[in-house]
Amino acid sequence: MSHPAPLADSDFEDRFLIVGQTPIRFMLAGYARDAVGFSVRLGTAETQFMTTLLGVDADKGRLYFDYSGSPEMNRLALSADHLVFAGRPEGIHVQFQTPAPVEARFDGGRAFSVPLPRQVLRLQRRESFRIDLPQARPVQLSASLPGGGTLSLPLHDLSVAGLGLTAGVLPETLLEDVVLARGRFLLPDEVQPTLVDLRIRHLTEQTARNGQRQWRIGCAFVDLPVAEEHRLQRYIVRIEHERRELLG
Repeated sequence: MSHPAPLADSDFEDRFLIVGQTPIRFMLAGYARDAVGFSVRLGTAETQFMTTLLGVDADKGRLYFDYSGSPEMNRLALSADHLVFAGRPEGIHVQFQTPAPVEARFDGGRAFSVPLPRQVLRLQRRESFRIDLPQARPVQLSASLPGGGTLSLPLHDLSVAGLGLTAGVLPETLLEDVVLARGRFLLPDEVQPTLVDLRIRHLTEQTARNGQRQWRIGCAFVDLPVAEEHRLQRYIVRIEHERRELLG
């Protein structure tokens, strides 16, 4: 499974990466003040636990966060290669990486402490980075239609907020605001399918380059599981990084 790679393109960084100790310190201190919940993944493993940011020490450049309720999970966290934090404060995807934690005290209680991250990925709800998927080897979505039957259409694009589909003919039951349940698609180089529920946001008729009429179907994810969101984000960042490298 792929993981986020360093990003070299300045426009991509300007739009989505928060850098600099001062803005990062204020951002994370605000999340701590609001008791925003974050998931913490231990290194490259799928093991994770939920935590709350407790506070920031500006002088030491340290972030404090709450212990897990599991002693075994706490032990694993201390020996992890690195940690990946992910949360959705006010519906905005926020993600950052730190070294393994050390044990600390915060307001008289036990806590974990890590150095402040060097950068924080922050995807605005209306600016979720979207990648076009290759049409030569299309990624196929399969989902249940309302009233029965199965929808099978190729993905046109993908973001952490949703995806776009392409169709030559629309099923009669495919309308705006309809929910497609039990959707699944397999991304290139992945061995496990991504499982999603989707809500239809728009249906737009277009003319393809060959003159044929087709439909673009915009879908938003419904209650996307955290594990699936992490996987999509890792894939999107990796593909965008590879594309930028090919462009020089």
